[in-house]
Amino acid sequence: MEKHLLIIDPQNDFCKSGGALYVQGASEDMERLAEHIKNDLEDIDVITVTLDTHNMNDIAHPAMWENQDGENPDPFTIISYEDVCNQEWKLINSGMDDEEALEYAKKYTNSLAMLGKYPLCIWPPHCLEGSFGHEVYGPLAEALSEWERVKEKKVNYVYKGKNPLTEHYSAFSAEIPLEGDPETKENLELYNSLINSDIILVAGEAGSHCVASTIEDLVEYGKDEISTRLDILENTMSPVTGFEKAQEAFFQRMRDLSVRFSKV
Repeated sequence: MEKHLLIIDPQNDFCKSGGALYVQGASEDMERLAEHIKNDLEDIDVITVTLDTHNMNDIAHPAMWENQDGENPDPFTIISYEDVCNQEWKLINSGMDDEEALEYAKKYTNSLAMLGKYPLCIWPPHCLEGSFGHEVYGPLAEALSEWERVKEKKVNYVYKGKNPLTEHYSAFSAEIPLEGDPETKENLELYNSLINSDIILVAGEAGSHCVASTIEDLVEYGKDEISTRLDILENTMSPVTGFEKAQEAFFQRMRDLSVRFSKV
């Protein structure tokens, strides 16, 4: 019976106090998870770790937007379709001319609304490729290395979010997949590796955003057959501050599907 541990975005910027987008409680979450891995080395057959990966110029970072005074938005600013149409915020540093950028920004923000996605939120620049904030939180990284040594296997690392023109909460596809970039479209290899597992343990950050989006996509893809194999380790994830209700709603949706919840 294959036990697969899926860890979503356990990176310093989310999990280390003082990180660019620190999730309150995440350091304790990851320390509990690290201890669990060390105590269960033989029983965990596969480990997959997703890594949020961005550059400074990203559609969800301040540097790609400015108002009529040339000012970048503050972190946690919400930019809507109406804001773009009213030219309250202008998309910049996109590689497009002004007219193309305007049309893209309109289409993008409208698509988010029409599809029922999160509205575009400007986050503090985080998980920048090559930075300390992008790295796996130290205690967990040590536990993963110990698992690799004992099991003589490799942790499977999955990168998401590299395309600066779309957000990428779910590990399976971007919020708005883009033509010409397969990395923004369905990650069938990841789907299949998980669906072929007998037990799928879920941990990571944040429970309100990337964990929720990833697991809801997995359930949608695998339908009823996957729900019975999921085990959400609820004390190894926390919500972004201010989004506590989003995590609660995600947990309830999973309980309604008879997904198992455990603690480590």
